[in-house]
Amino acid sequence: MLVYGDVRRQADPRDEASRLADALASARSLGPGLDRHAALVGALIAAGELTQGVADAAFREAGLDGQDDVTGRLTGWLVRLAGAVWASWRSGFTAGAIPDRSETARACAGLPPGPLEIRLPEGFAFYAVYPEAYALAAAASGLEPGATVIGLRSIGTSLGAMVAAGLGAAGLVTVRPTGHPFWRELRLSAPLRDRLGSAPAVAVADEGPGLSGSSFGAVLGLLEERGRPAERVALFPSHAGEPGHAAAEETRRRYGQARRHVRTFDDLVLHAERPEHRLEAWLAPLVGPLTAPLDEVSGGAWRARQAGDRAAWPPANPMQERRKFLARTASGTWLAKFVGLGEEGERKVRRARALHAAGFAPEVAGFRHGFLVERWIGAATPLARGRIDPLRLAERVGDYLGYRAAAFACAPGRGAPLDGLWEMARHNAAEALGDAASRAVDGWCGALAGFAARMRPVETDNRLHLWEWLVLPDGTILKTDAVDHHAAHDLVGCQDVAWDIAGAAIELGLEGAAGRRLCEVVARRAGREPDPAFVAWLEIAYAAFQLGAATMAGHAAEAEERGRLQAEVARYRAHLAARLRVASPRGPCALP
Repeated sequence: MLVYGDVRRQADPRDEASRLADALASARSLGPGLDRHAALVGALIAAGELTQGVADAAFREAGLDGQDDVTGRLTGWLVRLAGAVWASWRSGFTAGAIPDRSETARACAGLPPGPLEIRLPEGFAFYAVYPEAYALAAAASGLEPGATVIGLRSIGTSLGAMVAAGLGAAGLVTVRPTGHPFWRELRLSAPLRDRLGSAPAVAVADEGPGLSGSSFGAVLGLLEERGRPAERVALFPSHAGEPGHAAAEETRRRYGQARRHVRTFDDLVLHAERPEHRLEAWLAPLVGPLTAPLDEVSGGAWRARQAGDRAAWPPANPMQERRKFLARTASGTWLAKFVGLGEEGERKVRRARALHAAGFAPEVAGFRHGFLVERWIGAATPLARGRIDPLRLAERVGDYLGYRAAAFACAPGRGAPLDGLWEMARHNAAEALGDAASRAVDGWCGALAGFAARMRPVETDNRLHLWEWLVLPDGTILKTDAVDHHAAHDLVGCQDVAWDIAGAAIELGLEGAAGRRLCEVVARRAGREPDPAFVAWLEIAYAAFQLGAATMAGHAAEAEERGRLQAEVARYRAHLAARLRVASPRGPCALP
């Protein structure tokens, strides 16, 4: 199934250097404390993105990874900045010399003139991967300071710098694993191969391993070819688990033999020895001291707080859920949800504040080093099908979607193009329903150019499922989880508001008269009429995408959750078959 994708943007190198200088200036303007530290981490992430973009540009030009002067200078400066982050953390947010503008200017001298492709580091944006944890793991590893650290681009650029800082001035190189996601390979210059092969010690930093572990596997394979077996390589992953179900046997063997050094968010923050490092201390300035221990509601645990009957729980994909905690204080109960470090998190908090001000989302208390803090409305209940009059629901949902379309415009290129959605729909339909379904998707190909000409990308919600809406005791309907699914770790991204109209038809049953009312309200709010043919096409693409997402989630689910996801697969398969007018297989939908 086609589901995943990278979030990428095109950037001018000079703009990125200016953004980095501004981030460092902002950090320097703050006094000691968590806010200064968080700003410094944000600057580290920005520096890592710039370094990744420059290194990838050199890789594309040469066809392989080497170490040109500009990339080498940026990489060395990134390690210097990582050292400041690590010093700030170790000191309890009181130390850490921040580079000045002249240092930044020297590091950024000679940037390439053309645009850079910057890839969003997913771990920093979605999965609570904290760079400080990598320095903590490195400091405890016993690895010698002279080790060469290999950071796997994209996120491994910054993570490798933190490992180098934790080891103490170790050398850092970054490499780009390429090829099929399950069979990555490296293309390195001869000097770089020789350098890695002759290094006295080697450490490899990246998030993961994921479904295949193939990025780690590519490095371990290359080093083994150069005479360094896996047991002589130190790995710095983001979790202590093994590669997923798609891993090759050679990858499993090598990964199992390598020395692994892991410190997670839990180690870094939840179980921190120093009180200033703990999440409850971060939250107190916003909501007051906690009156009970933090209550984690990640991985679908939030469902127990909304519906006690496990049989009625909606499905969840624990591997992709954000970390979430309930904080109980004298001012009420608050939800602290990880939304991203640095500017990515700040951007999402601005969205949350705007949505609350417009009356669509819960109250926002603030943002603390990756965590959005919103009021938890315990008296609210999830939206249930048939509970709200469809026309009234269409009014509210249309008001919400129209507001987003008007308020959250998006630059082109931050979402899948329509031919990419078509390719995904064709592939997933064929996987689920056979050749007749793929031929039916083919019939839409000729309409794509006309749809694209009228498309206006916005920061769509992309998450309109029933359980993502809350009904307050007075009948007010609020939207939850509304800040970041347009920039999630999948291939959809920002789309025309018609994508969310299609989602509302499938998730909320807003079809027929309710569907027409929905489109009327969106048109009134957004200032343009949705094209019914475009919406019809996107209902097909939406059902195919959600079918793929539920299928992939089911592969990694435990037995109880797998049953819920099987029901989701069957539901989306039926929607897709009905819209393509092909037969849907009968009986339960088995997940492999």
